[in-house]
Amino acid sequence: MKLRILLPFLLLSFLSSFAQTENGMQGSEICAHGKLMRPLGELKSQRSPGSPVHSFDVLNYNLDFDIYHCYTSPFPKSFTATNIITFKAVDALSFIKLNAVQSSLQISSVGHAATSFTHAADTLTLFLDREYLPGEIAEVRIDYTHLNVNDGAFFTGDGFVFTDSEPQGARKWFPCWDEPYDKSTLTLRAKVPSNVKLGSNGRLADSLTVADTTWFTWVSRDPVATYIMVMASRVNYNLDIVYWTKPGPPYDTIPFRFYYNPGENPAPIKNQITLLADYFYSLFGDHPFEKDGFATLSPQFTWGGMENQTLTTLCKGCWISSLIAHEFTHQWFGDMITCATWADVWLNEGFATFYEAMWNGRLNGEQAYINQIRNNAAYYLATNPGWAISNPDWAVNNPGTDVLFNYSITYMKASTILHMYRYVVGDSLFFHSIYQYANDTVNFRYKTATIPDFINKMNETTGMDVSWFFNQWLYQPNHPVYNNIYSFHKSGNNQWDVHFRANQVQTNAPFFKMPLEIKVSFGSAGDTLIRVMNDENNQTFVFQFDREPKGLTFDPNQNILLKQASTIVGSGLIPAAVNPQFNLEPNPTSGMVSAGFALSKSSDISLALFDLSGRKLYDSGTHKYMAGSHIIRFDAGKYPSGSYLVTLREGSQVLTRKLVITGK
Repeated sequence: MKLRILLPFLLLSFLSSFAQTENGMQGSEICAHGKLMRPLGELKSQRSPGSPVHSFDVLNYNLDFDIYHCYTSPFPKSFTATNIITFKAVDALSFIKLNAVQSSLQISSVGHAATSFTHAADTLTLFLDREYLPGEIAEVRIDYTHLNVNDGAFFTGDGFVFTDSEPQGARKWFPCWDEPYDKSTLTLRAKVPSNVKLGSNGRLADSLTVADTTWFTWVSRDPVATYIMVMASRVNYNLDIVYWTKPGPPYDTIPFRFYYNPGENPAPIKNQITLLADYFYSLFGDHPFEKDGFATLSPQFTWGGMENQTLTTLCKGCWISSLIAHEFTHQWFGDMITCATWADVWLNEGFATFYEAMWNGRLNGEQAYINQIRNNAAYYLATNPGWAISNPDWAVNNPGTDVLFNYSITYMKASTILHMYRYVVGDSLFFHSIYQYANDTVNFRYKTATIPDFINKMNETTGMDVSWFFNQWLYQPNHPVYNNIYSFHKSGNNQWDVHFRANQVQTNAPFFKMPLEIKVSFGSAGDTLIRVMNDENNQTFVFQFDREPKGLTFDPNQNILLKQASTIVGSGLIPAAVNPQFNLEPNPTSGMVSAGFALSKSSDISLALFDLSGRKLYDSGTHKYMAGSHIIRFDAGKYPSGSYLVTLREGSQVLTRKLVITGK
């Protein structure tokens, strides 16, 4: 495939060092380049709690196109169409404003509740027959012509007619309120030659052929955002249908429609689609739509894939497993749950790129997933342009496509955020929380979402406050740079203290709070993995062992993917106030525990109990203690049997001891 790459040669050389997919590229990369090459233009239902509210809510678009003559030479881009819009007033209003690009659309007349119009500055204003009060429903009709222009949204040529609308292209082929938060149902009817097959959103309600003409009628009864509404059609399209039976009740079937060009072979993907659908069913629950499908297009669709709801469009010949998995993920995250604004696009592309890697692991083993997600992080670290994944200002003042669909940020860095979230909360809570997000019918399913909406859902489903995690990684630019120091000290009674200071030295971003894993090696005696919460900079941790440590490794499993780090042997790390002889009695225990410690000076002290995933179970609170010996008691008997960590904190210094809890 000849590629129109926007990246410099050295970056391509960097990419080639990574293990890639069938054609040498990841599905996310193919997706990204296609979106980078789309013109952005000016960007400005079904909504989650934090989604924007507009003066009216579009309930349905009823589109009727006559594109019969677009399939033959010279393949004109002009057509006539009618758009009937049903909307509900949110505010009292006597007119509505729609997006309609003047260089593409020429309005002929309006009707129904619309009595007149103006069309200026790419805005179509429809004046209504009266004032409509909040909650009232009205219907307007717009008759218009699409001009014979190349607008990057409506394409014809070599027997093809197709649309491509992300992020703002829908307003170039039909008047609409072209914002992702305003989802609606859709009926799309198209008049084409009888040798044409045409796919669109939803289910095929009717195809009527009379002589040399066919009328296709597609109906999407599930709400769809304008940027993922689509037509994909071709003279002599090949069409195969694979029926997938859901693994769970009610065990009904969903058709997967494969539109492809002569000479292409989608058989490997057709054979794989049921396995992919089964896998995502296990992760996210029921497939959200009554149909799904894929359509390869002409070379005018120069790169990648587009996750149009229930009909993903692909570049010519792009039957690539990773790309299919990436776009298929979007049916849940992007289509069923749609980013409310372009500031929330992480909820689309971060998820699709992460689950593309998960699919690689499902096919090729867990190490394949780990390798891919680490490669994603390495790509970001090598090419980081230096801005945050999301800027709230983008909800109103959207950046160009080079920022919005930047591969390093919107795909690579974005995917690793989910991996690190998985590390922070653990596998069980991670998969549970994403499943609950996908199946929240009150706030999200078939609706839109903002990043703050998503964070609130994660707090709810994990029972933890993870706002700090998402806020720092999504809204702060760059990443931590660790310059850590450690030392070993023999403290008497054959005890050894390990001192570790976590130090971040980046100047282009604030401090990043994260749980840290530290592996202490004891030679032939094995290794011990310790997990602590690093919640302030220059924090010192002290761990006590009854054998001599031989080495220390920071983040041995590379779970903090987005970082640069060095860890060296140092000195001067002995805590100033807390005597390292901090002990727990009894240990093991099935009930009350006494935590004894000695202070060389008056200090603020807090004691906490953590499970091995880093989840805090008990916190004594911070209290002032005078110099001398002290005991803090707490009840460990309420927690399940197993190993835990108890931390004693004084300022930026944390002493850690292992506690074993046994059943009563």
